[in-house]
Amino acid sequence: MKFKIIPLIAISFFGILNSQQKRTIGNIERLLPEINDFVAPGAKIEVLAEGFGWSEGPVWVDRLDALLFSDVPGNKIYQWDEKNGLSVFLSPSGYTGIAPRGKKGSKNAMSRDESGSNGLILDKNGQLIICMHGDRRVARLDDWVKKGFTTIASKYQGKYFNSPNDLVYAKNGDLYFTDPPYGLKKGDEDLLKELPFNGVFKITHSGELSLIINDLTRPNGVAISNDQKTLYVAISDPKDRRIMAYDITPNGVENARVFFDDDGLGKENRGNFDGLKIHPSGTIFSTGPGGVLIITPEGEHLGTIKTEEKTANCAFDSNYEYLYMTTHMYLTRIKL
Repeated sequence: MKFKIIPLIAISFFGILNSQQKRTIGNIERLLPEINDFVAPGAKIEVLAEGFGWSEGPVWVDRLDALLFSDVPGNKIYQWDEKNGLSVFLSPSGYTGIAPRGKKGSKNAMSRDESGSNGLILDKNGQLIICMHGDRRVARLDDWVKKGFTTIASKYQGKYFNSPNDLVYAKNGDLYFTDPPYGLKKGDEDLLKELPFNGVFKITHSGELSLIINDLTRPNGVAISNDQKTLYVAISDPKDRRIMAYDITPNGVENARVFFDDDGLGKENRGNFDGLKIHPSGTIFSTGPGGVLIITPEGEHLGTIKTEEKTANCAFDSNYEYLYMTTHMYLTRIKL
């Protein structure tokens, strides 16, 4: 299938907001004074663009001096930068028809006809690695002009993945990714689901694929501590919202434990634990109930960037000056 190359021009039917027009939403919940080390008093949550079905997977790309992020039901990757605003970077981004998807138009949990890219990350060579929900694979964008792909992994023991969701690289080159059923029309009940679990996988730098966790209901966001000793996995199950932690071993992980849960957050706070990013200080920025929670490595909740909307994921720029957030139909950011 040929990929459509879209010129980098302004997209008028989206809410593209320049620096004079940017509006703000939400507020900052400051539970402990240490939050001021990360989010200064008076900082505002800016809306940069809007009109998406479900924005996800932000990643900062220095070679573009821009942020890339997914609109999952739109089957697109967008690019946003300060000078040009929003443009389409890749379409289609995650469903090209190479994997079984069922009949178009059938109902599912998110009422989507297409399921495009989700999590995005750069490898050590600066190439874009994509969780392709609809194609049920992890792929590398080899050619940024012609949009050519190489599949990194699409099956485990001869069976298609459910829908790779989010991913993180360890410093040694190992790639970890989660595989919940969100990209399947009927989730766990979908007849196209081939794996009997929703797993977390590892691909070594030499290309060896292994299943390292198979007992989580909805593994979603994934991150690694700065010392490379701990793997964090966000569980987006609304019945059991939590973040798990595991000790990383040469053969996988061990010592599973709950790192943080929604106790005391209040059921009125919208959203589930989803995307995770680690600050140079070791502090965890986790999307979750209420917005983006700022949590110390010891599990102490400093406060929340309350975005008003369900927030799927977040990413720092390369200077850790801003935190960009994919907030349902919005792309937002806050100055750090």
